[in-house]
Amino acid sequence: MDVHESLLELIGNTPLVRLRTPGAGRTAPVYAKLEYLSAGGSVKDRPGLRMIEEAERSGALRPGGTVVEATSGNTGAGLAMVAAAKGYRTVVVLPDKSSAEKIATLRAYGAEVVVRPGGLPLEDPEHIVNLARRIAEQTPGGWFAQQYDNPANPDAHYRTTGPEIWRQTEGRVTHLVSCVGTGGTISGTGRFLKEASDGAVRVIGADPASSVYSGGDGRPYFVEAAGRFRHPETIDDSWPVSFHREVVDELLPIADRDALLTIRRLAREEGLLVGGSSGTAVTAALRVAAELGPEQLVVVMLPDSGRQYLSKYFNDDWMLRNGFLDGDAAHPLVGDAVPAELRERPLPYLHHRSTVGQALDALRARAAAGADPVLPAGPAPVAPGRQPTALELLGAASLEQLAAALAQGKAAPTDPIADHLTAPLPRFGTGERADAALAELTAAGCDTAVVVHDGHGVGLVGAAELKALLG
Repeated sequence: MDVHESLLELIGNTPLVRLRTPGAGRTAPVYAKLEYLSAGGSVKDRPGLRMIEEAERSGALRPGGTVVEATSGNTGAGLAMVAAAKGYRTVVVLPDKSSAEKIATLRAYGAEVVVRPGGLPLEDPEHIVNLARRIAEQTPGGWFAQQYDNPANPDAHYRTTGPEIWRQTEGRVTHLVSCVGTGGTISGTGRFLKEASDGAVRVIGADPASSVYSGGDGRPYFVEAAGRFRHPETIDDSWPVSFHREVVDELLPIADRDALLTIRRLAREEGLLVGGSSGTAVTAALRVAAELGPEQLVVVMLPDSGRQYLSKYFNDDWMLRNGFLDGDAAHPLVGDAVPAELRERPLPYLHHRSTVGQALDALRARAAAGADPVLPAGPAPVAPGRQPTALELLGAASLEQLAAALAQGKAAPTDPIADHLTAPLPRFGTGERADAALAELTAAGCDTAVVVHDGHGVGLVGAAELKALLG
C-alpha cells in the first residue's frame, strides 16, 4: 500500500516547479522549491522535526515535556505540528506583526500562543526571545528550541533540502536563491550544494531592503519571516549562529513593494499562492537569472503559503492602507496632497525619547508655519534623516493637548513625551481615494492623518487639504 505510518514522514520532499514569469531577455530557467507543500505548510517543518529529534536524543526534551520557541510563526507551526504528533505541549511567543492566520494555525495545533510587541531592543526582558527562554526555564520539563542558535536548524537543510535539490536537478543547479531569517535554510542548503558541486553553485541571499543582513539600517519592514530588524536601542546585535555567512556569496536587498507585488502576480499568473518572503526571494531570483544564460539553472526557495497572509498581502484594503498599491487615478487620491518630490523627505515626527518641552517647541514651530500643530511619535532613527515606517509610529501629540496637560499640572516640560502620547494618528495610503479618506477622518473626529507610501510615512495631510483637493 502507498501509505505512511506518520505525518512526520510527509515533511520535506517538496517539488520543483519552473516559473513562467517573464523577464526582459531572460533565458536561464528558474525553478521554485515549493516548501509550502510540506506537511505543516512551510520550510520550517524540516528544522522543527530535526530540532525536536536532537533534543530527544540529548535528553533535553523528555516525555511529557514542553516545547517553547520564539518565532514569527512558521517555526512555531512546524514545532507545534511535530510536538502534537509526538505528544508534547507547545508554547510559542510571537511578535504582534505576525498575521492572524499564523496565530490561528498555532492554536489549531493546540499550542499556547503568547503575543508580545515586536519592536523591542534585544536586551528588553519582554523581547520574544528573552521571554521564551524565561518561559522554558520556569516550566517543568520545558525545552527552548532557540532556532536562531540551534545547529539542528541548518543541519536539517544540509541533510534534506540540499540533497533533494541536487537530485531533482540532476546536479545542474548553478544558483540557489533564498531569504535569510534565522539563516538555517540558506546555510544548510547552500553548504550541501557547494560541497556537491565542488564549489560551483553560487548562493544568493534575498533580504528586505532595510534588513541589517544586506546593509540596511534595521528599521521595521512588512515582509514577515525574512531579514533582521534592529531596534535603534539594541546594544549587541549578534547575528544568529544558524546563519553561516561564509556560505552566502551575495546578499540582494529587495523592497517590500517589489516583494508584495511579485506574490500577487505569482498567484494570478501562475497559480502559486505564496507568502511575502517568497516574493522577496523570487524578485531576487529573477534579477539573478536576468544576468545568466540558458546553460545555467536557478533554484529559488518559496518558504510558505499565501494562505497565511490573506488578511494582509492579498487584501487590497490592507495594501492600499499601507501605500503598496497606486489606486485608481480617475479619482483624486490621498497621495495627490503630498507631491512626489516631498515623498523622499523624512516625515516630521517626535522621537519618543524627547521631552514634553521639546515636543511643544516643535509643535509651536508647526503652528507658526501655518501647519496643523500635531505630530506622530516614534523611536529615534538609526540613520539621521531617514523616513520612519508606519510600523514605527507609536502615538501622537498635539499642541492643544500638551499645553492643557501643562496648565493642569498633569505634565512637566522635562517629562518624556512617551508618557503623554495619544493614540497614533489615522493613516492613509497614497493610493486611497481622497473622498473616502476625508469621510473616515471626519467620522473619527480627527483633523490630521499620516500619508503612507510603500509602508513609509511620507507626510501629513489635514481635512482642509483633502477638501481642497476634492474641490
